[in-house]
Amino acid sequence: MHPIQEKLLEAMALQSLNDLTLREIGELVDEGSAQKIKHHLEQLEKRGLVLIDRHRRTIRRIDQGLDRKTGIVQVPIFGAANCGPAERVADQFIEGYLSISSRILPKIRGLFAIRAVGHSMNKANVDGEKIEDGDYVLIDGEDITPRDGDYVLSVIGGVANIKKFRKDKKRGHVILMSESTGDFPPIYLDPKDVSDYIINGKVVRVIKKPKF
Repeated sequence: MHPIQEKLLEAMALQSLNDLTLREIGELVDEGSAQKIKHHLEQLEKRGLVLIDRHRRTIRRIDQGLDRKTGIVQVPIFGAANCGPAERVADQFIEGYLSISSRILPKIRGLFAIRAVGHSMNKANVDGEKIEDGDYVLIDGEDITPRDGDYVLSVIGGVANIKKFRKDKKRGHVILMSESTGDFPPIYLDPKDVSDYIINGKVVRVIKKPKF
């Protein structure tokens, strides 16, 4: 995130920016250009991090949680994860929020979203939905002890991936499998390799990329 955007979010956490001019907001974050302030506020708005009501001249920071008036939950988006060869580097940077009706969600606490990249899970079945390139995958970060057959978000050597979790009970190995129309080899792991292998949560829902 751009430093000016970080400062704007910090300023909104400390005080209201309502009715302030762009130049006055700029003074709060040590930026003299009103146009730059306008640009970065618009970028924060596009990412779902602020809500701007231009008619009422209000600016509000959006945080995760349930808005009881609307029933809308703000689910943080933690970047992307591979659904193919493990190449997507993991991070914990919030790049925005998904606004989702609470009726769609299986729970509220502990959820975050990951954007799927690749096609190695395009035959997966998560409540009847496939995981396709560009879809948002909702992860229950509180469920880090997967059962055989669960879909999981894992991090291996700093690389995030979405796979099906299988346990080879005979050999004590973990197998992370693709379910795809393509040919993607499984990932074989020894659970003792805890320094390079972390389960970040269980896949609980797929929010499909809009297709018109």
